[in-house]
Amino acid sequence: MTRYSNDKYGRAKKRVDELKAFYIHLGVYLIINAFILVNIALGTDNFWQWGHFFTALFWGLGLAIHAAITFRFNPLFGKDWEERQIKKYMDKDREEADKYMNL
Repeated sequence: MTRYSNDKYGRAKKRVDELKAFYIHLGVYLIINAFILVNIALGTDNFWQWGHFFTALFWGLGLAIHAAITFRFNPLFGKDWEERQIKKYMDKDREEADKYMNL
């Protein structure tokens, strides 16, 4: 295998490992929270209390962050933002170079 193929294989393997870790996290989240909520439903008359959903809610936030990292979702600094910033700085450099060339 060439160095390029090794690099490509390494990146692909890393990506698959990231996806696998996320799906395992999702599966554990679903199983554990289903177990907790079923036990609460069978053991209490007042199911709709804040404390019953505390684990599911905050663990769910962690899971959402894990998903955003895994699937490279970043609404604040996405690919479009990067491209706009690169274009902005390239245009600024071009303007400065033109200014010095005209002196």
